[in-house]
This record gives sequence, C-alpha cells and structure tokens, in this order.
Amino acid sequence: MLFRDRDCLEPLLEFLRAHRYKGHVMMLNDRIHSLSKLQSSLAKAEEHLSKLPPATPYSDFEYLFPEMGLEKGWGDTAEHVSEMIHLLLDILQAPDPSTLEAFLGRIPMVFNVVIVSPHGYFGQALGLPDTGGQVVYILDQVRALENEMLLRIKKQGLNVTPRILVVTRLVPDAKGTTCNQRLERISGTQNTHILRVPFRSEKGILGKWISRFDVWPYLETFAQDASNEIAAELQGTPDLIIGNYSDGNLVASLLANKSGITQCTVAHALEKTKYPDSDINWRKFEEKCHFSCQFTADIIAMNNTDFIITSTYQEIAGSKNMIGQYESHTAFTLPGLYRVVHGIDVFDPKFNIVSPGADTSIYFPFSEKEKRLTSLHGSIEKLLYDPEQNDEHLGSLSDRSKAIVFSMARLDRVKNITGLVEWYSKFTRLRELVNLVVVAGCNNVKKSRDREEIEEIEKMHYIINEYKLDGQFRWISAQTNRARNGELYRYIADTKGAFVQPALYEAFGLTVVEAMTCGLPTFATCHGGPAEIIEDGISGFHVDPYHPDQAADVMVNFFEQCKSDLTYWDQISSAGVQRIHERYTWKIYSERLLTLAGVYSFWKHVSKLERRETRRYLEMFYILKFRDLAKSVPLAVD
Repeated sequence: MLFRDRDCLEPLLEFLRAHRYKGHVMMLNDRIHSLSKLQSSLAKAEEHLSKLPPATPYSDFEYLFPEMGLEKGWGDTAEHVSEMIHLLLDILQAPDPSTLEAFLGRIPMVFNVVIVSPHGYFGQALGLPDTGGQVVYILDQVRALENEMLLRIKKQGLNVTPRILVVTRLVPDAKGTTCNQRLERISGTQNTHILRVPFRSEKGILGKWISRFDVWPYLETFAQDASNEIAAELQGTPDLIIGNYSDGNLVASLLANKSGITQCTVAHALEKTKYPDSDINWRKFEEKCHFSCQFTADIIAMNNTDFIITSTYQEIAGSKNMIGQYESHTAFTLPGLYRVVHGIDVFDPKFNIVSPGADTSIYFPFSEKEKRLTSLHGSIEKLLYDPEQNDEHLGSLSDRSKAIVFSMARLDRVKNITGLVEWYSKFTRLRELVNLVVVAGCNNVKKSRDREEIEEIEKMHYIINEYKLDGQFRWISAQTNRARNGELYRYIADTKGAFVQPALYEAFGLTVVEAMTCGLPTFATCHGGPAEIIEDGISGFHVDPYHPDQAADVMVNFFEQCKSDLTYWDQISSAGVQRIHERYTWKIYSERLLTLAGVYSFWKHVSKLERRETRRYLEMFYILKFRDLAKSVPLAVD
C-alpha cells in the first residue's frame, strides 16, 4: 500500500525531514521540500561522490552537503554515503520492501535504548530468585547491542555516544548482591548500566524480594518513577524501549505510550502455555499465580507494542502437536471475568523471529585448546568428584571412566530436572553406560523460599533414596560463576558426555545453545524452542519428557553407537557447533534487532491514525479491567 504510486512515498520524505537527534538536524534539511527536489539533490551528490576515492572521509566533502539539502548521517566515507544514496534512489525509482528495509536499517535512529525487566534480583551475579535465563539473555543482549550501535554510529559518520539502560527493581534487602545500588555499569560494556527503581506503595518502599507472580500492584507506580529516573539519566527520552516477560512488557507499554517511543516486546515465556488450562481454571491458580492480572497484562502489551521478537517460530504459531505461546492468546475464556475473542493475530507482520546466541567469550568449543580455562579444572573436579556431602553437592560418582550426562536449569516443575533424574533412575542400561550430573537449585529446603522449588527439592531427595543413586549421580547446587560454567560444559565434553534439557516446555532453550556452542552433544525437549534449534539426529536429538522410556532409549542408542563407531560422538558434536554458528549468534541477533527498530519506527510514524482507535481501546481496557485486578493482589509485607 505504501508503494501504490509515487505520492505514497511522501511519508518517507516527511520521516527523513523530521529526523533529529537532541535538536540537531540529520539526513535532510529544509532545502528538501519535495520528492523531485530530493531526487535531484541525491543525483548531484552521487555525481560528486563518484569522483572521490571510496575511503575519502565524510569531513572532506561535508561542506558541500548542506547546500544540497543533505546533513550528517549518510555515512563516514564516500563509499558508505554512496551506498545509502543508491538505496534511496532505488526506492524513489523502483520501490520494493527489501530495499526500504535495508535503507531504514541504516538510518541513524537508535542512540538510547531502555530495556525493562522489573522482577527479581536483577544483577550480574546469578543464583538468587529470578536470576536465570532471562537475566543472562539481557546481559548478553546489551553487550551485543552496544557493540552493534557503536559500529553503526561510526559507519553513519556521527559522533554520538549510545546509552543502554536496563531498568529493573531496586531491592533494599539485597542479600549480599548489588541489587540495592541505583546505578551499576554492566561489565564488558562502555555505556550500559542497570538502573534500579524501588517498588513503592502507600505503605512505603518494599524492601524484600517478591515472586514474579506478586508484582502486579506495584507496576503502575514503578512505571511513573522509572520514567522520571530514565529522563534524568538520559537527559531525554529513549529511541527504543524493549520489554521482557509479562511485567516488563506492561511497564514498557506504559512508558512507550507516555513518550511515543517505539516499543519492542520479548515474552521469553508466556505462563498460559506452561500451565495447561490456566485460563479455564484461572480461579484455582489465582491465589498463587494471579493469572488474571498476567493474562490481561499480556493482551495489553501484545496489542500495544510496535513489534514482537521471538526466538523461534513455534513461540508464535506452535507446531502440529502443540499450540504456540502467542497462538494460545488468540481466543480464550477466563470464566466469570472476561472472554477474549481476538486477543492477538499471529499472522500480524509485527511478529519477527530473532534468535539469541551464547556469549562466545564464555561459551566456545572444547576443541579450542588455547582458549580453555585449565586453571579452573581443579575446582571443577572437586565440584564433580569431591566425596564430601554438603550444601553445594550431594551424591557421588564412583566410576570416573564413564561419560557424564549433564543438565543445568532452575529447579522448578516445568524445567523437569527431577523428571530427568527419575527416568535415569528407572533405566538400568542408561545407568550402566553413563553417570548423571545435574546443576539445579539448592539441596536444602531450609535455604529456599520458592514454593515450587521446595516441592522439587523434596522430590529429588525421595528419588535419590528410593533408587539408591549414590555412586552414579551428583546433584550440584546452582552455580553463579559463568566462566566456570562454560568450562564445565567443555569438561563434560572431554568425558565424551552429553547435555540434556528435559523441560516439559521450553520457550527457547539458552542452555541448549550454550551446550552446543561448547561442542557437547545435546538431547532436548521436543516441546518448544529446542525442537527448532536442534535438527533431530543431525545436530542433536529431540526427547519427549512425557515419554521417559522413549527418551532413555534415544540416549542409550546414542552412547551405544558411540562405543561401536568412535567417530559418531565427534560427528554430532561438530554438527551442533556448525548449527549454532549459522543461526544462533548475538551478532546476527543485534544486527537484526536494530534493523527492525528502524523499520518499525518508520511504520509507527506513517501509521499513527490507523492505530489511534486500538490505543484508545487498550487504555480503556487497562483502566477498567487491569487496575482493579492489580489492586486485588495483596501487597507484600516486609
């Protein structure tokens, strides 16, 4: 529709003319007042640039551009400026979507980014509640994003310092972490910080940690306070705001609406697909999980956002055997509360697949001997084989010649670590072939405050005793040293072992990517993202946690084939590494995300009228429905 005729390109001209950074005009100045004037100016600039060596710096010909109506932002060299001019001329002469996307992705638009993730102890040290995969994702994401922003800004010929703020909750009762610090620079970055804002109510500032299920009464005030803190820190508004999980996406919606910022949504995990029938039976879950608030927040954020990124296709539309995370919000009923008839359109162009990767400074193949952290091998051996039983490790491995099957995850029901231990326990042949090591949670119920984790700890102790696993099984409490965790994957690979991700459902599967990056053959759940990451039987194996006997057979067959064919383990290992390098890296992720930010910022600019009614409806839905639901959630007591 945008390219129906030449007049339809007027919005692009307006967009370029409106382009500014902190009051400074970029791209086009007031001399360009029509498409024909733009085209003739570009032709003049192109003719001049054709006479210059490609590496000529922009400063050498900058004096000519303002008279033509062109300003900074086209590029840092004659070659890069020419590339941009060619792209725009192509759009003006024979427009098509792919050329427009390439052009928009190179326009200087994103200098300040805010990433919202309110719940939990958000810090750089992991191990406390809610500092699992989502926190690792964001920390790796911002390092890659900052690098890509610096590269693009340089290539655009600008002298601007980008800023990224990760906005989260300040927790006064920080339990020995930095989560009571207002501002903390993220390691490995130049200008990226964690900005912490407390949860506040009429009772004052909340001091203690609370579960992600209990945050709803605090979020509106948190958004207001965060808005003021962001403005003070950036001395302005961000260009892009990215929400994470249900609470972060709701806060991002409130912030985006206030300032007209382009909004991106990352769900990570929508609880609706993790808890079967949680819509129909919402009252049963309400006291513990407050799904009425969560599902309402999800619907508001999904429809308010400018674009959504998912790690895999199945998150959007599912598979032949399972409904997708977003698909499950298309139509559903919360009996006695409301019915959703058109919650989200999974065919909406706002959906994009942008898969994350693993931090390659920490996760790299075991075969890269010169990079190996051999100084950590002593502490890893102690972690795996020290006979002492304590709060850090339980169980022992009596036969060190066996390969190790390894898993690492939160200790909750959905991650299914106890399910893995149980299916290992019941299959004698698997126990004969390999040892099992899991890194999960803690082994002392007195050390946990999480309801679900306590149940899983008790279940794990029962399985260990019931099946007499000592000598074949090691339970290591959650490890926060990421460098050692990376070397642990590689150490397991040295034993010709494997990694297992046994979740009942996994939205993406960051540990799967980490393990494959390290060259560890990987078995992962067929329910969710890992089914896309792994090509079954080629770069790893799919297992069904709901059929543990079949899962155990797949693992037994692999290790028996490794015994009969000494090249088989290396074949699967190498294919896994190759798969990650082709599809799942942070470099690919950051390039794509910034390009999408440009595309959707443009679309937001040209489609204001089309979205006005939707925004009004969402505001009404928020005020009339969400506010009352949030007020019904009890405030935490310190």
